[in-house]
Amino acid sequence: MAGKRKAKTTKQKESMGPSKWRLQHGGFGEPIRDADPETGSPVQHRRAVDTLGAMQANGTITAEMFEAGGIFRRQFRSAMLDGLRAVPLIRIVGGGGDCITEKQIAARDRVASAMDVLGGSDSAAGSCVWHVVGLECSVREWAMRQGWGGRTVPATQAQGMLVAALSVLAAHYGLVSRGRAA
Repeated sequence: MAGKRKAKTTKQKESMGPSKWRLQHGGFGEPIRDADPETGSPVQHRRAVDTLGAMQANGTITAEMFEAGGIFRRQFRSAMLDGLRAVPLIRIVGGGGDCITEKQIAARDRVASAMDVLGGSDSAAGSCVWHVVGLECSVREWAMRQGWGGRTVPATQAQGMLVAALSVLAAHYGLVSRGRAA
């Protein structure tokens, strides 16, 4: 009996927040406890940490670098490179499957152009921007799991790589003049 009661309690706790799978991917701060405005019962909110927003707030990156990261992220999402897919509600009968749109092709060309400026996806800057800005991993997660060249990178060095890459992107998008340091 005690075992069944324990399992039920665990299932109740799991249903109140993100799944174990989502939690293992990180990016969540401490849960915020609050009262539901309608019922007054206690609720727990979790929020994902915006890496670029936190870096701008700390003064690590400039507004131009933040904007460059936002442009890259929007292009990355438009290109459908993030791996998140929704099944179309209306499918064309007799179609050859899911087709890529002209908008996605144009976005992929812009992402490829940005990656070329960063040295490609195999470069430190390209890999860091792809994972941290595009796929929205944390800098620490990229440094520990992905790293560069198959090796882990210290978190402070990884943050420096991201700052340098965002500076290059800001110049690429024309947000800062090439002669002026970002």
